[in-house]
Amino acid sequence: MTSNIPFPLREPSQKDQGPQQFQPNLNVHVSCPDCRIIPPHIVEEFASGDLVCGDCGLVLGDRIIDTRSEWRTFANDEGDDPSRVGAAANPLLDGNQLDTVISRRDGGTGAAKDLNKVHGRATAMKGERNLVQAYKEISAMCDSISLSKIVSDTAKQLYKRVEDEKLLRGKSGDAIIAACIFIACRQEKVGRTFREICALTRVPKKEIGRCYKSLQAKLQTNTTIMNSEDLMSRFCSNLQLPNYVQKAGVDLVKRAKELGTLAGKSPISVAAACIYLVSYLYRTPKSTRDIAVVAGVSEVTIKSAYKSLYNERESLIDLDSLKDKPHGENLSFDDLAFP
Repeated sequence: MTSNIPFPLREPSQKDQGPQQFQPNLNVHVSCPDCRIIPPHIVEEFASGDLVCGDCGLVLGDRIIDTRSEWRTFANDEGDDPSRVGAAANPLLDGNQLDTVISRRDGGTGAAKDLNKVHGRATAMKGERNLVQAYKEISAMCDSISLSKIVSDTAKQLYKRVEDEKLLRGKSGDAIIAACIFIACRQEKVGRTFREICALTRVPKKEIGRCYKSLQAKLQTNTTIMNSEDLMSRFCSNLQLPNYVQKAGVDLVKRAKELGTLAGKSPISVAAACIYLVSYLYRTPKSTRDIAVVAGVSEVTIKSAYKSLYNERESLIDLDSLKDKPHGENLSFDDLAFP
């Protein structure tokens, strides 16, 4: 049975669990006492306030509450406001969220704005204020590197789970936020490197790694290992390379993995070296310095991986098959830079 709680805790291993004891079935089944049809067909008649069996017509209850929207106006003279409830509840905050809020509009005197501010400070809970502040930081960081809203929401849900369960006691708030953003990116298939998260949050790599490993051990996450193919599109886009160069780079990465040409290299180094080779092959050369700035690796690392690719270029790239593809005519290994 799948839990509805986001990021549920990892269940203890079977060795730690004792023998399961028999437990009674406490589920409540509602059925009509007259026709006894399972499953029952019970209809809520909001117009008359009755609960009626749809099969035999027996009235099972009366004076039921109508939970639907009531489109009558309860507004003042300022405008038409047909709603009778407040704003939608925020699942990322605790409590019933049914507090009274003082309006900021009072005709321009400014007194209502001051009352709203004082009332907010008096009624807000300390834990909620900390959560709201953390959510603002997560949103600002995700927006600064153009991450989607779903990544931001996933990071907020993960942060709330960490705070509710007290999973990372003693860790700094910035390190927890950085680890939550890192896991959210991996889970939504838009992986970011540790170096990018370090530059974004200004948290040391070791701190992020410790928080990440601790959360991986305690929570159920769908994170996957970052591949070079996932980085290729973003690096090529930042380098303003055309789409056909990106596709050729992805094919080169897959071929290099099959042959084990760059075995032991990090995914970032593999992607950077493949971009360097393919850019020269398609006569849109990019220097190792430009690629190093975008990928976040040193030029020596790129040249070292490129040397392995250059030595195996004939087995990695089939020029005859590339000639049938767009922009594949007149390709030659002579255009490649000598390592």
